[in-house]
Amino acid sequence: MQTTHGQSSDPQREKQLLEKLRSHPELLERFAAILDLTQSPSGTADQIEEWLVAEVRRLGNKAMQAWAQSAEEQAAEDLRQKTPRARVRKKRP
Repeated sequence: MQTTHGQSSDPQREKQLLEKLRSHPELLERFAAILDLTQSPSGTADQIEEWLVAEVRRLGNKAMQAWAQSAEEQAAEDLRQKTPRARVRKKRP
C-alpha cells in the first residue's frame, strides 16, 4: 500500500519486487538508469524528459524480450509434456 508518494508500507511486496528484479538483471539495469535520471541535477527539463522517454522505451523492449523468452520456454515445455517423443531443435544461425 502506498501511504505517501514514494513510500511503501508493504515490506513483503518490496521483497517480492526485489526478487523479481534479481531474476531479470536486464530490467533491474533499466530501472536503475531511470532512477538515476530522476535524481540527475544536470540537464534541462526537456533533456531529462527526452532521456527518460528513451530509457522507458529500452525498459519496454527488455520487458518484451523477457516475456517472449518466457513464453517460448513455456510453449516448448507444454509441447514436451503433450508429446514426449517430440524433438526440439534449435534454429541455425
